[in-house]
Amino acid sequence: MATNDLMMELQKDSIKLDEDSEKKVVKMLLKLLEDKNGEVQNLAVKCLGPLVGKVKEYQVETIVDTLCTNMLSDKEQLRDISSIGLKTVISELPPASTGSTMTANVCKKITAQLTGAIGKQEDVSVQLEALDILSDMLSRLGGTLYSFHASILNCLLPQLTSPRLAVRKRAIIALGHLVLTCSGNIFSELTEHLLSELKRNESTSTTRTYIQCVAGISRQAGHRVGEHLEKIVPLIVQYCNVEDDELREYCFQAFESFVRRCPKEIDPHIPNVMGLCLKYITFDPNYNYDNEEEEMMETENGEDEEQESDDEYSDDDDISWKVRRSAAKCLEAIVSSRHDLLQDFYKTLSPVLISRFKEREENVKADIFSAYISLLKQTLPIQSWLHASDASGKDDVPLTMLQNQVPNIVKALHKQLKEKSIKSRQGCLSLLTELANVLPGCLADHIPALVPGIVFSLADKSSSSNMRIDTLSFLHVLLCNHQPEVFHPHIKSLVPPVVTCIGDPFYKITSEALLVTQQLVKVIRPLDKSCSFDAKPYVKDLFPATLKRLKAADIDQEVKERAISCMGQIIYNLGDHLSTDLQPTLKIFLERLKNEITRLTTVKALTLIASSPLKIDLRPILGEGFPILASFLRKNQRALKLSTLTALDILVKNYSDSLKPAMIESVLTELPALITENDMHVSQVAIVFLTTLAKVYPSCISKISGSALAEVFQLVHSPLLQGGALNAIIDFFQALVLAKAATMCYSELMKQLTAPVYSSGLAGASLTLHKQAYYSVAKCVAALSSACPKEAPVTVNQFIQDVKNPKSSSAVKVLAFLSLAEIGRTMNLSAQRELKTVILEAFTSTSEEVKSAASYALGNVSVGNLKEYLPFMLKEIVTQPKRQYLLLHSLKEVISSSPANGLKPYVEDIWALLFKHCECTEEGTRNVVAECLGKLTLVNPSELLPRLKKQLSSGSPHARGTVVTAIKFTIADQPQPVDALLKGCIGDFLKTLQDPDLNVRRVALAMFNSAAHNKPSLIRDLLSAVLPSLYNETKVRRELIREVEMGPFKHTVDDGLDVRKAAFECMYTLLESCLDRLDIYEYLNHVEDGLKDHYDIRMLTFIMLARLSTLCPNAVLQRLERLIEPLRATCSTKVKAGSVKQEFEKQDELKRSAMRAVAALLTIPEVEKSPAMAEFSSQIRSNPEMASLFESIQKDSASLPTSESMDMS
Repeated sequence: MATNDLMMELQKDSIKLDEDSEKKVVKMLLKLLEDKNGEVQNLAVKCLGPLVGKVKEYQVETIVDTLCTNMLSDKEQLRDISSIGLKTVISELPPASTGSTMTANVCKKITAQLTGAIGKQEDVSVQLEALDILSDMLSRLGGTLYSFHASILNCLLPQLTSPRLAVRKRAIIALGHLVLTCSGNIFSELTEHLLSELKRNESTSTTRTYIQCVAGISRQAGHRVGEHLEKIVPLIVQYCNVEDDELREYCFQAFESFVRRCPKEIDPHIPNVMGLCLKYITFDPNYNYDNEEEEMMETENGEDEEQESDDEYSDDDDISWKVRRSAAKCLEAIVSSRHDLLQDFYKTLSPVLISRFKEREENVKADIFSAYISLLKQTLPIQSWLHASDASGKDDVPLTMLQNQVPNIVKALHKQLKEKSIKSRQGCLSLLTELANVLPGCLADHIPALVPGIVFSLADKSSSSNMRIDTLSFLHVLLCNHQPEVFHPHIKSLVPPVVTCIGDPFYKITSEALLVTQQLVKVIRPLDKSCSFDAKPYVKDLFPATLKRLKAADIDQEVKERAISCMGQIIYNLGDHLSTDLQPTLKIFLERLKNEITRLTTVKALTLIASSPLKIDLRPILGEGFPILASFLRKNQRALKLSTLTALDILVKNYSDSLKPAMIESVLTELPALITENDMHVSQVAIVFLTTLAKVYPSCISKISGSALAEVFQLVHSPLLQGGALNAIIDFFQALVLAKAATMCYSELMKQLTAPVYSSGLAGASLTLHKQAYYSVAKCVAALSSACPKEAPVTVNQFIQDVKNPKSSSAVKVLAFLSLAEIGRTMNLSAQRELKTVILEAFTSTSEEVKSAASYALGNVSVGNLKEYLPFMLKEIVTQPKRQYLLLHSLKEVISSSPANGLKPYVEDIWALLFKHCECTEEGTRNVVAECLGKLTLVNPSELLPRLKKQLSSGSPHARGTVVTAIKFTIADQPQPVDALLKGCIGDFLKTLQDPDLNVRRVALAMFNSAAHNKPSLIRDLLSAVLPSLYNETKVRRELIREVEMGPFKHTVDDGLDVRKAAFECMYTLLESCLDRLDIYEYLNHVEDGLKDHYDIRMLTFIMLARLSTLCPNAVLQRLERLIEPLRATCSTKVKAGSVKQEFEKQDELKRSAMRAVAALLTIPEVEKSPAMAEFSSQIRSNPEMASLFESIQKDSASLPTSESMDMS
């Protein structure tokens, strides 16, 4: 008891020991370790841990000495307790980075004693304990034992030939921890020793151990083994052919660890290793599979017979399954790491794996399944906008190959779905689920073969609940990914077991079954196409089962939600078969609406029901339901607001005759609060709903006019309005005008729209609203004019007068021009004679905003009437050099907005004109010319693209730069006719990456980045040629750095910085779109250089590093030591005292960014094994400034749902 009290006190931190009492306590505890009573011994050991931190160093050394001596004693109990004591002490020692010398001294003491004990001891159990403690120490404090590494190595190597296998095993573990921290020389010595022993091959048993050791080292420190692989692999290949199953198993384990750990170095050996795997995965010398087919027919289980006939051979000695299993695991490692070999895998590997699905050993079968699943996962087409445009072509090859192998897969599996073994059935199902996801529709012809297995697993009494859940989720995937018709013949057998599962007492089964039912209902009666299948007989099974779950109140939340969704689907698809049951069920929905937990799901279900083509009668619940829905718009739950607005919208559209004005008003009062710039999406949905109301109930317009309208105007004048929300407002205004309400007539709306601009006062005043708001107002004005064509001319006149009036403020002029632009784009304004002169006069205005609005207007008015305006504009560009820039902007608007066939007649003139200006000295003008050229090329790509290509040989760098930038504007993220032509010649344009002119290289990089971001298919196949030039641009060029004198100060300017920045941006983009085509190690070399570059580039490379640690963690792990140094340097720099505020902020931003990269690196699995990382992270923890920064970064990342990525668009 006293020991227990002592432990409590020690843990509390309240106890301070003086020298004398320290001595006593230590002496007492060490004596207690030899106590007769086991309990007392245990407590004494527990006290040692907290004590280590409390007493002086020499006392710790006393403790350690005594423990080490006890370890060698003859009493087994004392030995055991002392080794536990040593482990406790080691785990409590402070890490070396805290700067305490105690750890180093104590470790040296222990190590000397342990290596002695391991070396000379006759007693195996002491050796085992000593090896165990040594491993512990190396893994925690390997770096501290630096001076002992050589002696540890010398003491461990002989243990690999110890007669006891357990000793060998522990020695291997200890070596694994040693290679993490040892120096290069020691590592080479170890590898040399292993290689020479493997070549000598004294006995199979030692060879096995050496191969295990190689595998162990590679698992721990793969990046170091890489350079020795050339010598190691051939030896291991040679041992695969020795008749010894265990040896083969270790060989494959070694291969697997090489594939996972040194992907680059193993590359040349992959074909060889794969060949061996495929050979040995079928290695089953003691079992004959040939006649199994017939035998399975005769007896339920062919294997019993097999055994009896083979009296002379017993199955217990057969360990060939270990070889097959390790070969399967090695194949899985190859498949998951080599996406580029997919086609070869489908040629060679897939058929072999399929033929092995009949494997008799369960564990092996599980690994074969998981290897095949990993192959399917690699084949899954990447579902993203990046690859949408280039899905056709080469990516389909593996999919077609897979499609052809589906019949064999099903043939190999469908019998196993009825086997007794649950494990193999689950394996089959997970493989089939993956298959149905990768190739939707591929199992359509095989449904008859699969259904019996599914029914069997659902109905089988012996099935575990997990088995049933897996079966149901497979059925769900199957129903989602195939056409309804293929299931119709089998509905009869599928419905009963699914209904039984809905009634299952275990909630997880119920909830899966409800999901399946929801999908089944869509299959039984698809409403989007005519279908002859009669669904009526099944309603009486599915409906009551679901209803029972819907009614239950004391049931799991997930089941409640799924029952609501499932019932919603039943009413949507089969509502007309429910007759008298329909109304009571809808009443339950009302109840669920009133419950906070289920209301969101119910709103979604009601939305579905209201949109049903069967016109379900909802009148009985609308009276009570509508006010409830209206009240949801007040709730502080965004998802609920959005779903409710969608539901109300559908109800108003489809049930307008059943709604009373009072109901509508209850909703209307809630809407103004939802229209706010703080949440554009909710505002947009609310305005769409208002538009529906204005169309369906023109009578309630007067009610809208109040506060809701004021909020809408508020939104129009907000700088944040754009995209969807703006289009919703435009539709709403048009609906309002067409509803012909007295209060909301055209002139009234116009007045309110433009009021803030006109009220802003006098000619001198600058813009009052944000620039974006002028564009929004102008678009709304144009929309109103197009809805009321009679009123338009008056409005246009008014605007022209505003512009002519010298008293108008520049805000009024800007709005007038923008509105004329938006109106003129769709209407022909040639009746307005003064328009041209008014616009040209504005080009001389003093206000920049007015000038650019006038140029925008000229462009858009021309779109509405090309015949009259375009020739005029081209003439002006030639004759008015001063206004060129503005006129070119107008031309850009014309080219961007006009339909291609309208422009065709003018292409030649425009082209000639643009080429006159492509060598202009002003970069701004050149950029506009480039954009015009690029967009003009899209009008007639087959003719104009070759012309651009010709210009590449032009002597002037300006012209070359303009042409390359023009190409950037031909690349869009949507598929276009120009793509095929571009793909053919983009290589020529990319050659400008080697242009002698710095600026041309910069724009070439920008063009390359745009292609990689928007349409990777254009450049994927050219990467091998382009990457060297790209990497070349990431280097710092000394000759581009110059010194500029600014008064008394010298200031260095790096002209190459922009190009480098552009190059690193391209590298980042390639990570997202072409990762599989990059040699990641080469890539990392350049990231490493970037980490030591200028501030801007370091910021970029930190983000790249964070991204890399999620995309290819293994490669980053191999380079960790070299990547951490620059990060550490950044995190620990100090800004000179007296620097300017910007310098402090800059440094702070850098540190934050570097810390984010560190946080990302720490998420890599197994990163903690790296000594450099361990040391750095303890340095962060021990430095208060870095620690607080790190904590704040982790808080930030916890609150952000997605990984940090850079928007480069």
